[in-house]
Amino acid sequence: MKTLVLGGYGNFGARISRALAGDPGIELLVAGRDAQRATAFAESLGGGARGVRIDVQAPDLADTLRRLGIALVIHTAGPFQNQDYRVPQAVAAAGAHYIDLADGRRFVCDFPSAQDAAFRDAGRTAASGASTVPALSSAVVDHLAAGWQGVRSIDICIAPAQGAPRGEATLAGVLAYCGEPIRVWQGGKWVERPGWADPVKVEFARMKPRRGALCDIPDLELFPARYAGVQSVMFRAALEVGLAQHAFAFMAFMHRMGLLPTPQKLVPLLHSAGGVFDALGTALGGMVVRVEGTDAQGAPARRAWHIAADDNHGPEIPCMAAILLARRLARGDALPIGAHACAGLLALSEFEPEFARWGMVTDVVEEEGAVTA
Repeated sequence: MKTLVLGGYGNFGARISRALAGDPGIELLVAGRDAQRATAFAESLGGGARGVRIDVQAPDLADTLRRLGIALVIHTAGPFQNQDYRVPQAVAAAGAHYIDLADGRRFVCDFPSAQDAAFRDAGRTAASGASTVPALSSAVVDHLAAGWQGVRSIDICIAPAQGAPRGEATLAGVLAYCGEPIRVWQGGKWVERPGWADPVKVEFARMKPRRGALCDIPDLELFPARYAGVQSVMFRAALEVGLAQHAFAFMAFMHRMGLLPTPQKLVPLLHSAGGVFDALGTALGGMVVRVEGTDAQGAPARRAWHIAADDNHGPEIPCMAAILLARRLARGDALPIGAHACAGLLALSEFEPEFARWGMVTDVVEEEGAVTA
């Protein structure tokens, strides 16, 4: 299966390219705006990988994909918060499958209604959000609540290692909602809370507690619809160095006061200055998903899933869903035709060999008490 990775030499694209380059069922093309970088990186992978220059803004993108004979496009060139759908539209027109790593709420949540007809007409599969959220997060919730009568609350927190590589696109996506009002499902109704403000303490199984703040991700909108009867859905990010977390909270405050109109303009400065905090952090990052509800016997239940990723391997996690789906397609396994937000397309068991590959450790913990909303 001829597979093209857009942004294939970037922070996440390079990881996906490395994983797929050795797959005997995949012919890999590493794509980006810089043909020289794409070619050099592809040659370093071996396995017949090739580098190509692709301009996603070009009006003839569909023709280019068709000329290259592409069967699958994996789109990693974020940030997705302000992107339109020109890339998936071109992929559908070229008659190829499509996977992206989008974490932009509107991009992922509106994707099925906007793109389903085109991919159904093409007889192809498109999955948006094939990343930590909502692909892995939904797999974890499904696993934790399997057999339950109902889910009442879902609380998720991602805690990256300070030393893990950081991409400018990721940082730009994060700053897009810093201090912005975010619609959150709390107490069975929609309320607004400011992004990155008011961090709270979050407990982890194999890491020290951190303070996490609200982030705007697709799960906040997808999960109230996916899990009937859920009353609260929360998602936070917890930076390892407290000073960095407070800096984001301060920027959120400044934005709300009108003193920092466009936080995204700070991306180059923050990206270059981020290394200053590395000496204060470690190579250990992770994630926790807590669910509360009613178990099969009708009794109150609360359960948590934790993952700890050492040696700065945390950035491998957002790449796993796209890798797993690409391998499925290359094997000829059936995936639902049409356009989908990537929730429920993968089971947690499918991720476990990837966790083991990178030495990541998971725990499922039965907990007591109510989830903090």
